[in-house]
Amino acid sequence: MAATGRLSMRIDEDLKKEASELYQNMGMDLSTAITIFLKKSVNEQALPFEVSYTPKHIAQALREVEIGETKTYSSVEDLMKDLNSDED
Repeated sequence: MAATGRLSMRIDEDLKKEASELYQNMGMDLSTAITIFLKKSVNEQALPFEVSYTPKHIAQALREVEIGETKTYSSVEDLMKDLNSDED
């Protein structure tokens, strides 16, 4: 068996409690969950999930598109008229 080492880190107490409860419900402790995360990271040579950031204005625009709150135009001229109108 490989030798084990100790990992010490500071983490928000509420987050630790919530994560511990989650993993307990999955049949493992927090230490096992962190070990799985680290092993998967090493195997993939990356974080085992996508990390991204979407600026608020882009996220809002995407939500508007998803729910159909967007304008459509039949021509560039119609678009330009709307963009140049005095109405907001």
